[in-house]
Formats: sequence, C-alpha cells, structure tokens
Amino acid sequence: MSAAPHHPVPATDGSPTTCAGEGFHPHLPAPDATGPDATDPGAAVPLRARLHHVRAGGLDGDTAQSGGMRRFAAISGRTVGSEKLWMGQTHVAPSTASSDHHHGESETAIHVVSGHPEFVFLDHSSGEPVEVRLRTGPGDYVFVPPYVPHREENPDPAHEAVVVIARSTQEAIVVNLPSLHADS
Repeated sequence: MSAAPHHPVPATDGSPTTCAGEGFHPHLPAPDATGPDATDPGAAVPLRARLHHVRAGGLDGDTAQSGGMRRFAAISGRTVGSEKLWMGQTHVAPSTASSDHHHGESETAIHVVSGHPEFVFLDHSSGEPVEVRLRTGPGDYVFVPPYVPHREENPDPAHEAVVVIARSTQEAIVVNLPSLHADS
C-alpha cells in the first residue's frame, strides 16, 4: 500500500507552496502560537494530543478481575486517558478456569497470543441451552458480544494461556456470575 500523494496547495499569503497534510492535520486544532506551549518546549502536552507508549512491563494489574485469571490494563482511562477503549492482557494459569462472567455493555475482541485457551458459553439457538467450547490457539480471534455469560479455561497442565483483549468501553467491565445459566 502506498502513501497518498501530496497535492500542492497554493498559498494565499505569498508564502511558498505547501502540500496538503504536511505540517498539520485538518482534524486537529492548530497549535496556539501565543499559548504557554509555544514558548516552553518542556510544557506538558495534554494526554489526548500525543501518542502513548505502554511497555510490556508497565501493564496495570489494578483492574476488574475474575477468579482463576489475571487481567492487566495497557490502554485505559487511567493509564493513557482513553475515553472509549480499553485494551490489555489476560493470563490464565495452567489447568485453571476463570469464574463465569460477562462484560456488560462492552463488545470484547480477543486475540490469542500463547497457549490454547478455551472459551465456554451457552448457545440457546436450538431452544435448549447447549454448552459450547471454542478451542483456540495462537493467532486466533474471538468476539464476545455484550452481556453474554462465558468463562475462559486453560486445560494445558504446563503452560499459561495469554490473550490480548480490546473492549469498546473505556474501562474493563466485569460482572462475575454464579453460573453460565441465568436461572442458577
């Protein structure tokens, strides 16, 4: 895929011709040449006006949890100021299953990094609830719709399962349940 070509834009003030998109972005406000940031290169840049690098060792374990697994936030309101997105990792120890839970209004996308975690839910499409087990491996993706009860299991007796999670809400919503069945 190649970059979009630059199209010269004639200047109206007698300055040299520039290329559209060069030196500015039309959807971002122009820098204030008179504000404190214009004269002080060390001035703080607002959280939502810069990129954030969260290193692998800098994940935040102080997030919503379920028994049998550990969640670590990378991208959240607290870590980087995100407003509509949460992203992080989940680790499930060998021979371990999480508690049954759902993620409220969040849509959840899962990418399997290592191990062979299994995702368990009840399928009601035949009229009777049938337990379904999605067996996954590295590189696989899983989508969890809002409010769908499920659990993660790691049947491997020797290796941890690690997945990357992205949620459509700014923080990790986790509602722990006594069972996958609503009537339990």
